[in-house]
Amino acid sequence: MLKKFWLCLGDWLGKILLLALAVGLGGWLIGSLFYSWKFSGPVSLEEQIPVTEKADTQAIIADAIRVVEQHRDNTRVLRDAHAKAHGCLRAEVSVRGDIDSDLQHGVFSQPGHSWQAWVRLSNGNAYPQFDRVRDARGMAIKLLDVPGQKLTANPAHAAEQDFVMFNHPAFFVRDVAEYRSNFAAQAEGKKVLAFFPGWDPRHWEIRHLAIALKTLSPAPDSPVATTYNSVAPFKLGPLNIKYRVIPAPENCPAYQLPEQNRDLPNFLRNALYQQLSLDQTPACFTLQVQRQNADFYMPIEDPSVEWDEAISAFESVADIRLLAQDFDSPAQNIDCDNLSFNPWHSLPEHRPIGGINRLRKAVYEAVSAYRLDRNGALRAVY
Repeated sequence: MLKKFWLCLGDWLGKILLLALAVGLGGWLIGSLFYSWKFSGPVSLEEQIPVTEKADTQAIIADAIRVVEQHRDNTRVLRDAHAKAHGCLRAEVSVRGDIDSDLQHGVFSQPGHSWQAWVRLSNGNAYPQFDRVRDARGMAIKLLDVPGQKLTANPAHAAEQDFVMFNHPAFFVRDVAEYRSNFAAQAEGKKVLAFFPGWDPRHWEIRHLAIALKTLSPAPDSPVATTYNSVAPFKLGPLNIKYRVIPAPENCPAYQLPEQNRDLPNFLRNALYQQLSLDQTPACFTLQVQRQNADFYMPIEDPSVEWDEAISAFESVADIRLLAQDFDSPAQNIDCDNLSFNPWHSLPEHRPIGGINRLRKAVYEAVSAYRLDRNGALRAVY
């Protein structure tokens, strides 16, 4: 009798397992077919601005200021994202001598020309947490003494060209409307609910949650040992492009970083200080661009979609060299905190495009002005 019971139970559980497997495979197939249809070209070459974007932007600015006040460090107001810097570093950015003629626009218009620059390396969180905590990592580049009219009206940035990146190729929201909902939930401390705005599964953002979890990656051995991506698109003359920065140790003297104590709260700063300050060894990167091919699904308005490298490969346009230097002084750290990076500190040839970049213009300017005013810094130092 007992044997018969166990055989029946096993048969019943086997059937349930097969049914669950069939449902899972069916769901995967349906999802694959849906996304293959949804993420198919062609796409527009032009920006498309939703009618609600202005109102959504103002709401996000209010939440961003609320976040910087929540995370203020004693008397100083920090950034609403990428609050913790590993260092601000003097650098040289040299345009490749063999740059393709189609890419010779803006700061890349003169092959062989070198720009002096500041590079800020950072964690992504709005609060300065331990480096070992899973997080995004950021790189911001500010080219100096760049002639020409800029997109920003602020005279403090009239001679600058900024590039802003972090170390994942896709963003965790598709547009400003979703960012408003997501950021409002995070500002309330409801991080998981940011991707589940209601009980209706049609509004759940499972794919975007997966992107966010991938973005929160373990720390690299050093801030100079990871790739940084623009995520959002930009103009390069008449072209629509994305850009990235990849490590290029082959362009610098050979160097082996000593093993770091990853339990230290600031081991990424320590790694930079070890290489650039103590061992006096520069670090090298390559700046690359990827052209939009509008015949395929390479949208301007959805930065959650990674442009396929198999369709459009990245092309190298410039070399970046972080100079050997002593950067970790109290005065320079304060100056670093007062630096303002914004992709709209830009020549028209590098104009940011897409909803997330339009949002950045308003939010970065508002939060930067608020932060610098509260900190007693009337303008960025550099």
